[in-house]
Amino acid sequence: MLRKSLFFLSALVMVILLTAWSLLKGSLPVYEGEQSVPGLTDIVTVERDALGTVTLNGGNRLDLARGLGFIHAQERFLEMDLMRRKAAGELAELFGTVALPADRKARVHRMRARAQTMLKILPQDQLRLLEAYRDGVNTGLDSLRIRQFGYLLTQTMPRAWQSEDSLLIVLAMYMTLQGNNFDRELGLSMMHASLPESAYRFLTASGGEWDAPLDGSYFEWPPYPSATDFDLRSTSKQALADNGFQESPSVGSNGFAVGGPLTSGSALVANDMHLTLRVPGLWFRTRLIYPDARHANQKIDVIGVSLPGTPAIVAGSNRHIAWGFTNSYGDFADWVRVNPDPENPARYISQGEWKSVKIWRETLHVRGAPDETLEIRETEWGPILAQDFDGTPLALVWTAHQPGAVNFDIVELEQADNLEKAAAIAWNMGIPAQNFIAGSKNGDIAWTIAGRIPQRTGNYDPGLPADWSKQSTGWNGWLAPADYPLVINPPDMRLWNGNSRMIDGALLSKLGDGGYELGARSRQIRDELYAHDHFSPSDLLAIQLDDRALLLARWKQLLDEILQKTPSTVWRNEMQQVLLDWNGHASVQSVAYRIVRSFRLEVMKQVLSGLTAKVKSDYPEFEIPRLSQAEHAVWKLIEQRPLHLLPADDSDWDSMLAACARRIAEQMQAQPGGIVARNWGEENTADIRHPFSRALPSWIAAWLNMPADQLPGDHHMPRVQAPDFGASLRFVVAPGEEEQGYFEMPGGQSGHPLSPYYGSGHSDWVAGRRVSFMPGAAQQILYLHPAEFRADH
Repeated sequence: MLRKSLFFLSALVMVILLTAWSLLKGSLPVYEGEQSVPGLTDIVTVERDALGTVTLNGGNRLDLARGLGFIHAQERFLEMDLMRRKAAGELAELFGTVALPADRKARVHRMRARAQTMLKILPQDQLRLLEAYRDGVNTGLDSLRIRQFGYLLTQTMPRAWQSEDSLLIVLAMYMTLQGNNFDRELGLSMMHASLPESAYRFLTASGGEWDAPLDGSYFEWPPYPSATDFDLRSTSKQALADNGFQESPSVGSNGFAVGGPLTSGSALVANDMHLTLRVPGLWFRTRLIYPDARHANQKIDVIGVSLPGTPAIVAGSNRHIAWGFTNSYGDFADWVRVNPDPENPARYISQGEWKSVKIWRETLHVRGAPDETLEIRETEWGPILAQDFDGTPLALVWTAHQPGAVNFDIVELEQADNLEKAAAIAWNMGIPAQNFIAGSKNGDIAWTIAGRIPQRTGNYDPGLPADWSKQSTGWNGWLAPADYPLVINPPDMRLWNGNSRMIDGALLSKLGDGGYELGARSRQIRDELYAHDHFSPSDLLAIQLDDRALLLARWKQLLDEILQKTPSTVWRNEMQQVLLDWNGHASVQSVAYRIVRSFRLEVMKQVLSGLTAKVKSDYPEFEIPRLSQAEHAVWKLIEQRPLHLLPADDSDWDSMLAACARRIAEQMQAQPGGIVARNWGEENTADIRHPFSRALPSWIAAWLNMPADQLPGDHHMPRVQAPDFGASLRFVVAPGEEEQGYFEMPGGQSGHPLSPYYGSGHSDWVAGRRVSFMPGAAQQILYLHPAEFRADH
């Protein structure tokens, strides 16, 4: 009887697995043969190489938009859907109540309504492009025999694509690239209200010795506050509770270029965009070939990455110019202090008049639960989303909320044949403002800002909430293109950026400070560019993979000095022993790197907790905002060691530093194998997941996720790497010589786990292996043809 039961159970499991396998196979994309796509004017040929890189060849750009939409939907519709829903606050429709917190946070921005408004003012050619793409997406979705497995798991049906959804994809990137700055400014406001001015400026200055701007300008870090201004010796240990300090890689990128005099003739452009890593990757390797309407018998040939959900090539090369982006970290949002009518809180003062707060009611649809209504209060400046330190309501003004924040001018880069044209296109792009680094076939290189920049008026600090009730204060449209910064062919023919400050003076004031990254990464790139007089693509790839820990060199020396002063103990002796393997790299086998890194973070946490203890006491909800330049402040104190800025529980700076080292050692000793087993790779192990894997059994999740590789690299070096964060793509290319370039991408090309392109190229990205920038030989060919096409034609 037991044997029969086990047999039937095994058979049932087999039937379930075979059914699941059959369903998965039924949702595979169409890779070969012919496929009817209504709306096409002629055949579009779709070739895929061994990695799944897609080459679309057609008779016009609208046909290619339709064809790309078809391919995106078949390979990536689930990811496109999640991205539009994330921006619009509509995830709970798929996932139920667990997604409500994310939806509430996003829906207050009313992005779907804003996208609909933005769609109406797009130029007609862009509307037609989005409509063609939309129709291609829906045809691709409808052509699948079985809906994709994410919808089978959630027991939902995919919702058809709309033109506005492509705008939501761009708005999702606004949220990713700029959204973290909102809370930062709220934290800065608490610090400004609580601390003496000298202490606030000391902690929040914009740069110092690690700066590496293009113009060579140098910022002096302000002096630390005097004992009469700020004395921590009276601060109790209880007040030094953890204030939330952490340092993790910021959303950003590396971008750099060298001009023709330093190469074989064409400029070389390198770009690696640092974002959260996932399966499949964010980007989609794409090549588009179509006739150049301006020149008979010539073709537009653009190679790079598209962003599923949109019809554009985001970064790449068009045989004449190559371009890439890094997050600019300017200040593109302001908090406005709203002064309500004491007798009627539904009104607020603006320009001497009482105006009514507008009320929007948004319905959050929740799978398996009742709908929820979200009330959003909005002023003429933007929605009221927070309170200032004193309880004053705050309205958010953000570029992403403004009409014209999104457009598809980026498509025009496909036809740009010189950098002057490319820069002019970049200034009008409706994207989150980015550093734009480009190079041309004739050897020119250029940097500017791409995307919309607000034109501020009035004398106010945009880094803190401000009163805009007076007519002269606020935003007055967009900055004019003529006022954008532009550098073409600098004297040394080198350009670089790692999300740090690029310029100074009036132009910097127009951009604002949205939390520029510490310049250590940019400086390391810059110095390596100046260490050579001639470059090949492999030389630039080597810079992208540079994992030298130059910032930590002085921290290693400090730790050595502290340990030498510390009496002999087991922890000290073990720590000294493992520090002998220091090689100056964030390599996976290095225990020394992990120790020095942990020591630095522990010291910074201790020092900054002391300096902000008063803020925490005044405002219990306070957590230290992202202080990306804090290295300057902390190191200045370590060098000069003012006793009044050391908490009373520490007798002197050496004792405090030794206590930090001891805590790190004891934490490592408490783990299996002790200190000697704590290499960097153990902490920096890849955790690159499919979005559904956390909700599935571990054996299925392991099949969906990328391998748990130990990864070299870290935050303040060109090879930025964390377990689920890093280079979402990595390329080096010379326009006109694309065949010599390189491209690496994590997470793979396809979102279907049975696709031959699921995870394709990921192992090359892990190892930093050189993969050709150009697509390889076609392995599968699909012909998309008009609905009325007949085989005898």
